[in-house]
Amino acid sequence: MSYSTVKTEETVDLKELFFSLIAQWKLISICVLLSVLCAVLYLRVTPKTYAVDAMVQIDDKNGASSALLGKELSGIMGASGLGGTQVADGEVEILKSRLVLGTTIKQLNLDVSVAATDNSFFKKVFSPIDFSVNYSSQAVLVEDGKQRFSIRKLDVPESFLDKKLILSFNHEGYTLTDEKTEQVVFKGQLNKIENKKNEFGEQWNIEIDGNTANLVDQKTYFVTKNAITTAMGGFLANYSAAEKGKQTNIIGLTYQGDDKPLIVDILNRVLMNYKQQNIESSTAQKQQTLVFLNKQLPELKNDLDDAEKVFNRFREKNNTVDVNQEAQLYLKQSVDLETQKIVLQEKQAELAAKYTAQHPVLQQVNAQLASITQKINDLDGTLKKLPEVQRQYLQLYREVQVKNQLYTNLLNTYQTLSVAKAGEIGNVRIIDTAVEPVKPIKPRTLVILALSIFLGGFLGALIALGKNLLRSGIKDTAEIENEFDIPVYATIPRSSQQQLKDKLLKKRKTVPVLALKDNDDVAVESLRSLRTAIHFALAKTANKVIMISGASPAVGKSFISSNLAVILAQSGNRILLIDGDMRRGYLHKYFNDGNEVGLSDVLNGKLALQDVIKATEQENLSFIGRGKNPTNPSELLNTGMFEKMLDQLKNEYDHIIIDTPPVLAVTDATIVSQFSDVNLLVVRFAKTDKKELELTLNRFLNSDSQIHGVVLNDIQRSNGYGYNYNYSYDYKSKKE
Repeated sequence: MSYSTVKTEETVDLKELFFSLIAQWKLISICVLLSVLCAVLYLRVTPKTYAVDAMVQIDDKNGASSALLGKELSGIMGASGLGGTQVADGEVEILKSRLVLGTTIKQLNLDVSVAATDNSFFKKVFSPIDFSVNYSSQAVLVEDGKQRFSIRKLDVPESFLDKKLILSFNHEGYTLTDEKTEQVVFKGQLNKIENKKNEFGEQWNIEIDGNTANLVDQKTYFVTKNAITTAMGGFLANYSAAEKGKQTNIIGLTYQGDDKPLIVDILNRVLMNYKQQNIESSTAQKQQTLVFLNKQLPELKNDLDDAEKVFNRFREKNNTVDVNQEAQLYLKQSVDLETQKIVLQEKQAELAAKYTAQHPVLQQVNAQLASITQKINDLDGTLKKLPEVQRQYLQLYREVQVKNQLYTNLLNTYQTLSVAKAGEIGNVRIIDTAVEPVKPIKPRTLVILALSIFLGGFLGALIALGKNLLRSGIKDTAEIENEFDIPVYATIPRSSQQQLKDKLLKKRKTVPVLALKDNDDVAVESLRSLRTAIHFALAKTANKVIMISGASPAVGKSFISSNLAVILAQSGNRILLIDGDMRRGYLHKYFNDGNEVGLSDVLNGKLALQDVIKATEQENLSFIGRGKNPTNPSELLNTGMFEKMLDQLKNEYDHIIIDTPPVLAVTDATIVSQFSDVNLLVVRFAKTDKKELELTLNRFLNSDSQIHGVVLNDIQRSNGYGYNYNYSYDYKSKKE
């Protein structure tokens, strides 16, 4: 026959999991404290971040220039895009462009970064923060304790952009060293503009100001000149622009940083640069028109002067020419038609740049131009019928009038555009400017601390549950009784004295017996139920010799043996407790014995039995220690001396309790079981697993011995198992 486990359906006991978390509250508390400590360190080394905001509005009207240009010209300008409105999406992209942000970066020297080389985590934690970098349009000012210097100009070759350079000071000035190659790439003097070329012909323009007396500490700094694209990337990481709502034409801007005055200056400069480019964009096309008119007006003036000279010479030659009313009418019509033709030709050229020849608008203009041209030809035909002198007079006069009217119109347009350009304010209105913030937006101290507590608790619970799941030991008496068909005589709850016992054993001190020190402890009450269970279960047998063993070390064999012996002695029985673990037994510590002599001395024949039996402070309880460590403990137990000793002791004591070493470690327990009447196996809660129990039972079976019962030790109430389990009783309300 062999013992084997029976597979049962695995279920998850939520109550057990919950109480297992309660049992490991110390672990969870440690995880929470570590998490909070990490949060405090993070808050210590992380600078406070502030945010500023601003708001701009995009107007849908053309501005003051519309009123100055007049209704007709303003319509033409608007149709051509000179004064049209802009959508918010396009303006947002402009607000994120290098045109606006790049200008701001260069104005405030934001493309220069400076950092201390010894800016380690531990220094941030344990040292006060006395390093600061202040950006302005004049220079980048660095303050590091007593050291103070400013970088007014830092122009490096293209190959050194985005590269860390180590800045160090000495009595002669300063040096810049390439961090990777550790080669000195530049040397200069303080308070002086240095324009130099290196051996490769690359130009350096650097100016660093500072007091030499305060810069000899040999402190070094990382200095980097960023390319505009890199600086833009860093800027955009802290900057945002987006339309507020839909179709509101209102754009909100935000910027974040740890320097409150600087972020206010940065965002306000962005607003100013954006507004300036908006005005420049609005006046750009007007400027182009003015340039064109500046070029055309002198030519038209010369043509007008030439026409007037020819006309005047004709009048001087022919004196006054009598022009009848019909000829004057022809003249007026001719001037009007020529003026209309010029306007239509300009409009035709403008539309031809936008549309194809098949476009209806362009076809309409072409038709009007053809009609006017036909009328001019008809009128010219009529004029040819007039006398030669009148005909020449009318032609010259018409040319003078047409050029004079065209010149006058262009001159008026030039003056109007000049006034409109001077009064241009753009279509952007700044609603809110950036103001210095009061409270930081991050790190959010309370939120981080709360999250750290939650995270620490979660990780602690996760670790606790993981440990609980990894503990494959037996946690229920049903696992023993149903799967191995072995009765469980008692379940012993954990006592605080057991933890004290473990500490005292490590310090090699005397261990108190719980049944003597605290007779009302719940573990002692459970051991009393074990005594009763043994009595009733084996009432028909002469159960004088009781062997107590376990599958592995540290299951509580000695604790059970010593306390059970005291409880049996307290009931008036004569009890002898024997430490059968001649290798590592420590029962002598429970009775303040020096372990000079013991069982090994009797089995070796060195001492008589009466010489090793010692009385204890508990009446009716005697004790035999393990004695000196023998070289062959198993062989000593297998001799006839041990059996003869037990036969002699049975006549003197009511019960003999033998504490034996672990079954799976050595064979001592199986040897002792041959001479005992009751064999008890101690199983520790959540530590002894089923496989160990199965191997232990089979080992006793192979030696023709039997395990009469199991004691489930170290039950923890917080793990979901009550103290009064199976054969144990509540000591406060019931007695056995």
